[in-house]
Amino acid sequence: MQTMQTALKTSIATVSIAGDFREKLAAISRAGYTGIEIFEQDFVGYDGSPVDVGWLVGDFGLEVMLFQPFRDFEGLPEPYRSRAFDRAERKFDLMNDLGVDLVLVCSNISPAALGGIDRAADDFAELGERAKAKNIRIGYEALAWGRHINDHRDAWEVVRRANHSNVGIILDSFHTLGRKIDPDTIRSIPGDKIFFVQLADAPRIDMDLFYWSRHFRNMPGEGDLAVVDFMRAVAATGYDGPLSLEIFNDQFRGGSPLTIARDGHRSLISLMDDVCRLEPDIRLNVAPMPPRSRCHGFEFIEFTSNEHEAEGLAAILKALGFELAGHHVAKQVARWCQGDINILVNTEETGFAHSAYQAHGTSVCDMALRVDNASDTIARAGELGAEIVKTADIAGELLIPAIKGVGGGIVHFVDHESELATLWEVDFTPVDGTTLFEGAGLRSVDHLAQTMKYEEMLTWTLFYTSIFDLDKVAMVDVVDPGGLVRSRAIQNTSGKLRITLNGAENQNTLAGRFISQTFGATVQHIAFGCEDIFVTAQQLSERGFAALSMSANYYDDLGARFGLEESFLNRLRDMNILYDEDDKGSFFQLYSRAWGGELFFEIVQRVEGYQGYGAPNAPFRIAAQKRELG
Repeated sequence: MQTMQTALKTSIATVSIAGDFREKLAAISRAGYTGIEIFEQDFVGYDGSPVDVGWLVGDFGLEVMLFQPFRDFEGLPEPYRSRAFDRAERKFDLMNDLGVDLVLVCSNISPAALGGIDRAADDFAELGERAKAKNIRIGYEALAWGRHINDHRDAWEVVRRANHSNVGIILDSFHTLGRKIDPDTIRSIPGDKIFFVQLADAPRIDMDLFYWSRHFRNMPGEGDLAVVDFMRAVAATGYDGPLSLEIFNDQFRGGSPLTIARDGHRSLISLMDDVCRLEPDIRLNVAPMPPRSRCHGFEFIEFTSNEHEAEGLAAILKALGFELAGHHVAKQVARWCQGDINILVNTEETGFAHSAYQAHGTSVCDMALRVDNASDTIARAGELGAEIVKTADIAGELLIPAIKGVGGGIVHFVDHESELATLWEVDFTPVDGTTLFEGAGLRSVDHLAQTMKYEEMLTWTLFYTSIFDLDKVAMVDVVDPGGLVRSRAIQNTSGKLRITLNGAENQNTLAGRFISQTFGATVQHIAFGCEDIFVTAQQLSERGFAALSMSANYYDDLGARFGLEESFLNRLRDMNILYDEDDKGSFFQLYSRAWGGELFFEIVQRVEGYQGYGAPNAPFRIAAQKRELG
């Protein structure tokens, strides 16, 4: 049995986040890392001596774990070879002043480099001897685009033949997985010869390896590479050194240093939790936490409003078939029900909901998820750096665990195995005469659509998938007349919890305008599921529901695309129902007109195994909404 003997050390390369050197250190320290990889450009750009830099890093409670990069060293003919050793000697002196003992030497990409494992090994044996004299260790990394060495197996053979105590290998998940090298080949490398491990994920894109690496890396769990398998193989060697993030990403370079640093730390903790669960025979000193939380749907969705606007919202809910079912025992909160759906309308003039109303207007401020165990869910979220919300202890009211979510909204957790199962009996007084009838046939919340700036999408994807047992669906581009909106769904296998994340790149799109006009509200629409959309549409019409009007051209095109019978097409047209199908089933959609600015509702029916969200219909729906809004 292999064992990691020391507590988990986490690191991040300074090149991974934006800001000047002090800003980077402050963000990295606040995010909870143990240390940093210092990139030469950050050191050179800082106005201070190497000793000053070392002290500054220490002042932030960090250590410099790696200095990089040292390029184009091995396999050179003279006079380049002698010059490379001279450069290395100067770097060793600088590192001694800086207080770091490990340097990364990446495989040579120079046109002057000569091939040959033995030639490279001889160079590293000599470099190791020189480094030993100055208490420096050498880590050799195979760049995926290296001229002669571009595979960690060849880099390991160079290190093995060099046979020097001060020379080891540095492994980078991108360089292995980007070249589609089996990560299990790492398992044969002795753990004590792995000097450092760098981690990065990336979306699977068919492009030049160098360009892909330098612009599209992201945090483990945010992309498509098998980083968990890579780390399982590393852990099996007995490696007990730092785990570091080396992320080159244009979006991150312009983002919030603290947000990106926190995302990275969350990704490392979540990654190692996965490794522990998949490799139970490998003991890792990682803080134990509950498994990803299994979700069984939405317990409630809460709107904040004022008394006047709440009347308009109540009218829409009535038109949708909801019934007023109860009032909160201590707050101005109304409960509206239909099927398995609970909608709360909060008109309190103090507290979080009121602050959310002042910031965003009438909007969704809170949602509660049904989970297996609320206590375990909040514990896992806390371990992963989520902000736990402390609510006031009000006599007679249940304390429902909660964390901050997208846009500062609250996410509560309710289970049916604790006192939280009595939520509706304890916290709400029923309205006399409530029947909780079937209404218009709405059964459940099919999905919730959250809108955000595009650069926030990776953050919130990682947030959801690290805390909850959810899968990512491939990102799609939604064409808005004002520009592109990137959309990604996250959902569980049961289909009980679905959330779509929509990233707006500018204010000209419907999504971008929603963010702008609501000053950052996140839930743009709620989709309710039904069993027969034609029956539901008829009942909604009789209740005065105002459906979004679709163009005749949409239905003409729809009939041509799917070869639909004219009678069926006419039923869709008459009720403004949108339609899509794939090889697994079909999908029906009906939209409300926009309310409260850009907020709207959707009614859907899934037939057979359809798992999508009607993405082909989105451009036509958006065009109809923009015509209506003017």
